[in-house]
Amino acid sequence: MNATQTWISRNVGRLRSAGGKAAAGKEGEGAAATSKPAQERSTHERLQATLRRGSEALSPRALRQLLAQLQDVVAPRVSEIEGGRRAQAVAAWHAGASPEERRDLWLLMSEQFVPDAARMKSAQQRYEAAMGTADGPQAEAQLRRALNSPRTRLLQRFAAFPEGLRFLVDLRAELLPQLKGDKRLLPLEAELEQLFSTWFDVAFLELKRLSWDSPASLIEKLIKYEAVHDIRSWDDLKNRLDSDRRCYGFFHPRLPNEPLIFVEVALVGEISSSITPLLDESAAPSDIRRATTAIFYSISNTQAGLRGVSFGDSLIKHVVDTLTAEFPRLRTFATLSPIPGFRAWLQKNCAAQLDLLDAKHLAELGRAVGFEPPQAAHVLAAADKALDLPAKSPLRQLLQQWAARYLVRELQDGKPMDPVARFHLGNGARVERLNWAGDPSAKGLKQSFGLMVNYLYDLKRIDKHRDLLAQGHVPVSGDIESLCRG
Repeated sequence: MNATQTWISRNVGRLRSAGGKAAAGKEGEGAAATSKPAQERSTHERLQATLRRGSEALSPRALRQLLAQLQDVVAPRVSEIEGGRRAQAVAAWHAGASPEERRDLWLLMSEQFVPDAARMKSAQQRYEAAMGTADGPQAEAQLRRALNSPRTRLLQRFAAFPEGLRFLVDLRAELLPQLKGDKRLLPLEAELEQLFSTWFDVAFLELKRLSWDSPASLIEKLIKYEAVHDIRSWDDLKNRLDSDRRCYGFFHPRLPNEPLIFVEVALVGEISSSITPLLDESAAPSDIRRATTAIFYSISNTQAGLRGVSFGDSLIKHVVDTLTAEFPRLRTFATLSPIPGFRAWLQKNCAAQLDLLDAKHLAELGRAVGFEPPQAAHVLAAADKALDLPAKSPLRQLLQQWAARYLVRELQDGKPMDPVARFHLGNGARVERLNWAGDPSAKGLKQSFGLMVNYLYDLKRIDKHRDLLAQGHVPVSGDIESLCRG
């Protein structure tokens, strides 16, 4: 028995299945049943078994063979190059495996390559005893080594072959949706996220401008990954890459043809209030020599497997530095952003918001929607025709007030509920202005009744705004503050 097998034999007994309840499946070596067993066996139990249960993809024998392959990847005397070659063979198997077979591989990686629990406990006790003493630094170093799992070395070997990093990013993207149903995969996912946070640190990324002269394969990625405003045609794409526009992306040297995140920028004379002219393919380019304002109107993450790895704040900072070097006249940096969670929030909270209105405003709203007193269903039905509401409509005014309150006062764990607000405010922006009918598209109406918002990046106050948010206060302009007060 080699060292790795000895380590596994000593430690896997501590593992316990975290699988949920499901219908019992048929046991045996036959084809897997569609239903799950009442309690899924851990990989330790399956490795010791002779027969597989109906819902298990790999037989115990096949599972043992796959574990042996993984152990060979991290065998003590195997070089990095040879380990990478062996990892590549496992990745090739993964590519041809069924989703259920892939899950068995993930479970092996998660359950069979864990830290030594006894060593970890001992190191933790020594560290706690040594805190504040001369032995503290050494105890901390020992604890860090004890926390380092064999899984780390395994994943590093997978990253060693040319397409290994791509394989790991795609693996995590496929794994993430499975976490809710199988907590046993959490250690593998957490380790991948931690490694990615280092491997994809901004210090290792390169900012590149994407233009109409970029390779066609790269331009096609913009169409594929655009997540805010769908690119409808090549003419639409060409408009976004015109002379008065800029598009920048972060790239990793191991994924040279894949932008990890990209931002689309319009160079204009003032803060934009509507996405329509920015996406107008027939509009003539602006005179960039007169541009004073950069509008970030679309930011798209491209890799689901890198969820939780933050690029956005660094991307915006780098783009601002690049733009100011090219266009010294630029003074204002702002977004034109969607409010993707507003409609869903109002549907849940409309009745509560109506309860806050005094009798006068409630009566005015009732006359506007045709029902007195108005109920939430009446208001939401009338809001479906938001674009037809006149400027002085009580409902139009209330929708703007409610949107401001949603952005500014609806917090979860001290952070804005709206995902786009959470991103920009977390980067040090402030809520500057709401724009009625800013996005009249079907998507805009579905998300926020057509409302859009400008977040302003005041370069001298970014740190101040972050401090305010950390204290539970969303930084806002005077206009937004007035809307919140109603």
